[in-house]
Amino acid sequence: MTFRVDENDVMWIPKEAVREQIANILSAWGMRSEHVKITSTVMVDADSCGIDTHGISMIPPYEDRRKRNVITLDADITVLKETATTALIDAGGGLGYVPSILATEMCINKAKEYGMSAVTVKESAHFGATGYYTRMMADAGLIGIATTNGSGPRTAPTHGKDGKLSTNPIAFAAPTKKNNPFSLDMATTTVAAGKIRNKWNEGQKLPFGWASDADGKPSDDPEVYISRGGTQTPLGGTPEGGSHKGYGLAAMVEILSASFCGASLDSSPNHGKNKPGSMEIGHFFMAIDPTQFLEEGELENSVDELIDYLHAAKPANPDQPVMVAGEPENKIRMERQNTGIPIPPGLRGQIKEIARQSNAAFVFE
Repeated sequence: MTFRVDENDVMWIPKEAVREQIANILSAWGMRSEHVKITSTVMVDADSCGIDTHGISMIPPYEDRRKRNVITLDADITVLKETATTALIDAGGGLGYVPSILATEMCINKAKEYGMSAVTVKESAHFGATGYYTRMMADAGLIGIATTNGSGPRTAPTHGKDGKLSTNPIAFAAPTKKNNPFSLDMATTTVAAGKIRNKWNEGQKLPFGWASDADGKPSDDPEVYISRGGTQTPLGGTPEGGSHKGYGLAAMVEILSASFCGASLDSSPNHGKNKPGSMEIGHFFMAIDPTQFLEEGELENSVDELIDYLHAAKPANPDQPVMVAGEPENKIRMERQNTGIPIPPGLRGQIKEIARQSNAAFVFE
């Protein structure tokens, strides 16, 4: 198969071929076929809508974690506790996609029947883009909330210089009738860690404000964060820029994601290294049926009204209209249906080598 390569040696590859490559490697690693289908589908969806930090670029970190035996590719997933409106799931140390889809589906079904629901997951690992799960809830006519803690304390608190929290993302989605669902998906750091990793993959500098060195001073060198004890900054970047807000949100997410389900806190000794085959990560999911408070369709009409009001704001740059959360991703999703997904040369080389070592078919040629 021939793929377009641009002047920067970026290869543009159709979505299905990217999903196939992810699936080939996951299968070669020993993941069950039904789990491969779910995991590769969620991962390539991130690439499809421009969240390039959470799609195929996660294969190299997963390879490292697999080799270090901190994830279990053939994990058994167990529902440990369940009530009419809640559940606790043990992910068995596996990647978080399959247990998170299960948790989301349980949330949807319980909220549809009882009005509200919350499901937590422990003994999990990275679960991709948080907003995938809340969009599922919004598509079912529900308010959706999801959070997760992370694999290690690499974010320094405001006025601190050593890592204490992870990127600790949070997502929120609300259903609509006329517009696309409102879909907020954000790290509580200035940028997702994957953006630093992607810059490092391609040998590029960081914008100042993304990361600090081991002394807490701003750095534009991704290597400082990757291997020299650097940290990420909380959302806001600096105390003057309001980093205490990102720091506070990160702590809130830590409580929801880990404290609720008994997962390991980022601050726990040897977090993510205490149990072979598990990163000890926790997730939190919540769904709310708006018809418990309003007549059917009233919430959707209200959210549409808000979105229309925000769209009507006069743009500072006529070439950049005002958008709401989720719309930039929707725009990229439409574009990439035609252009394909960009795979830069550094990442492409890593994927090829991982495929070779895993005896998995490499399709990007």
